[in-house]
Amino acid sequence: MSIDTQENDTLRWQAVQQRDGAADGSFFYAVLTTGVYCRPSCASRPARRENVSFHLTCEAAERAGYRACKRCRPDGASQAERHAAAVAEACGIIEASDEMPALEVLAGAVGLSRFHFHRIFKQATGVTPRDYAAARRADRLRQSLDGAGSVTAAFHDAGFGSNGRFYAQAGALLGMRPGEWKDGGRDAEIRFALGQCSLGAVLVAATEKGICAIHFGEEPQVLLDALQDRFPKARLIGGDAEFEKLVAQAVGLVERPHEAVALPLDVRGTAFQQRVWKALRDIPAGETASYAEVAARIGQPSAVRAVATACASNEIAVAIPCHRVVRKGGALSGYRWGVERKLALLTREAAR
Repeated sequence: MSIDTQENDTLRWQAVQQRDGAADGSFFYAVLTTGVYCRPSCASRPARRENVSFHLTCEAAERAGYRACKRCRPDGASQAERHAAAVAEACGIIEASDEMPALEVLAGAVGLSRFHFHRIFKQATGVTPRDYAAARRADRLRQSLDGAGSVTAAFHDAGFGSNGRFYAQAGALLGMRPGEWKDGGRDAEIRFALGQCSLGAVLVAATEKGICAIHFGEEPQVLLDALQDRFPKARLIGGDAEFEKLVAQAVGLVERPHEAVALPLDVRGTAFQQRVWKALRDIPAGETASYAEVAARIGQPSAVRAVATACASNEIAVAIPCHRVVRKGGALSGYRWGVERKLALLTREAAR
C-alpha cells in the first residue's frame, strides 16, 4: 500500500468515525463482519478499523462481495437528498393550500413522522412549517392586494379565514392598513430624504414607527422613483429639520461606523428574517461573520442559504449591517447595493 493510499484511508476512517455527511458520495466503507457497505454518514454501530475496507463506488463494493446497507441505502438517494425532496414536496403542499395543513397531514404526505418531519423542515428552511406558511401567506397578501378587486377579495385569496385575523396581522406584514396598500399607499405617510455620502446617493425613508428603508444608488431620482412607484398614492413628505437629524445619523453609520448610534427602525419580515437581522446588528463594526456563523448564532446551523436570503431581503442598509456577512474564509459575496460599496464599508470599518 502506498503512502498516499494510507493517508487517504486515514482521512476516510476519520470521516467514518465522525459520520461526516460531507464525505458521502466520495467513497463507501465496507464491514467484513457484517458483509454490508455504507455511506460515511451511516448511523449504524461503529465497526472496528481492522474489519473496514474502503471503496470508491457502490459497484466496487459489490464486486468485493458486499451488499448495500438497508439503513443508509448507499446505492440510492442519500438521506440529505431524501430529506430535501420531502421538504420541497411539503413546501409545495403548503403553497397550494388556502389554510395551513396540520403538521400530521404534512408529515404523512411525505412519509415521515410528525416529530422527524418538523425537525428536518426547520433544518432545511430555517423556519418551522407554520412560519413558512405565514411568510407565503404574507407574499400572497401583497400580490392579492395588488391584483384583487377589493380588500375583502384579497384576504380570501391570501387564505385568511376571517376578517379579524386578517386585520390583526395585515398591519405588521404591510406596515400600513390593507386599504392603504391596495390603493397604492393612499393616505399613508412616509417621510423621506435624499442625500449624498461617500457611497453615492442615499435615500432614507421612515414611517411613524421608524426608519423603514436606507437605499444606496448612483442617482437620487432613481431611488425616489422606486419609492414612488411602490406607493404612488402615499403622502411622501420631504424631511423636516427633525427628520434631517435622523438622516444625518443614518449617514453617520456610513462615514463614522464606530461612532454610530442606535436608530429607531420599522423592521418587517418573517420571524426567521427578524432573528437573522437581529444577529446582524450584534456584529460590531470592524468585524465580520460568515453566513454559517450567523446561522449557528441563531441556533439554525444548517440554514445557511436561508440566512443568505434574509440578508439579501434587508431593506435597511448599514443600520442592519448585512455588509458584515461574508463567505466562509472571508471572501466577499453579493450585496444588494453593489460589492464595491460592501468593500468600501468593510475597509472603512477595519481601518479603525
